[in-house]
Amino acid sequence: MTGRELDAAGIDHPALRAAYARCRALNARHGKTYFLATRLLPADRRPAVHALYGFARWADDIVDDLISDAGPAERAAALDALQARLAAGLRTGESDDPVVRALAHTAAVYRIDHQHFTDFMTSMRSDLEVTDYPTYDALRSYMHGSAAVIGLQILPVLGTVVPRAEAAPHAAALGVAFQLTNFLRDVGEDLDRGRIYLPGDLLAAHGVDRALLEWSRATGSRDPRIVAALRAAADLTRGVYRTATPGLAILDPMSRPCIRTACVLYGRILDAIAEDGYAAVHRRSVVPRCHRAAVALDGLGRVAAARFRARAGGFARGAAVRPRARPSRAPSPTGVREGGA
Repeated sequence: MTGRELDAAGIDHPALRAAYARCRALNARHGKTYFLATRLLPADRRPAVHALYGFARWADDIVDDLISDAGPAERAAALDALQARLAAGLRTGESDDPVVRALAHTAAVYRIDHQHFTDFMTSMRSDLEVTDYPTYDALRSYMHGSAAVIGLQILPVLGTVVPRAEAAPHAAALGVAFQLTNFLRDVGEDLDRGRIYLPGDLLAAHGVDRALLEWSRATGSRDPRIVAALRAAADLTRGVYRTATPGLAILDPMSRPCIRTACVLYGRILDAIAEDGYAAVHRRSVVPRCHRAAVALDGLGRVAAARFRARAGGFARGAAVRPRARPSRAPSPTGVREGGA
């Protein structure tokens, strides 16, 4: 976390600055696409996004870390402990856990509904017990907590030019679209964890089941039925993006380049999967660094244009941006307001 970002956000307490720096490190290491897009936000908003992503990554690692030899009971206990720290942190604004401390501060500053964090933890817990989803509706129920609420958490940080409730469905859909993209890219790795995040009814429509996927993963053999199913999953994902992207126009103009860039980068992941022949069971498709850099440069151009319009005294839509609930200086760690709905 650069000092400029922390200063811009009014975060001056040393322990709180260190907590946000920890979250930024998690984002930089584990979420390269998110991290790159976040760099396009105004400096004062970046720490909050890092805190939200850092907490999500922290919880996800408890569930999914393939290196750890912890069993389900140990992972469940770790999630219980994290949820207890989260509840206390949201209530008091304090925590010995730096990630929870930064999250609690962000939730208070931006008045993020605490239910979003509860729903997220519910989905994380289900990962310890549920290994597949028979229908798309069942998967969507899981993704409400694992993805849609992430979009809803970040929306207050981004700001909107309309009432937040009008933008919320698009934000939730974009979170789902991003996660569906990850599910498609990570089919093989998820099989190694014993999980399938592609809807069973979609797979069955193409003659695919768990046994076929596991055989393909174990042997490295291709099967046209799997290719067809993954292509259908990509089509489904692109449809969710079409639902989400109209929401870009109602974000605060200074936030649009960030989210637009994230959409393009995730779209490139889908493109890479297609170019690899939908071989995601066997390998993880990667967007070349030069392509990511080109997208980022385009995003920087959009940031410059947005700043020029702001200095000129108006934005393309001519609508007032809904103010984000951010004090001019950050509250002290012992005096953070509780951030409810």
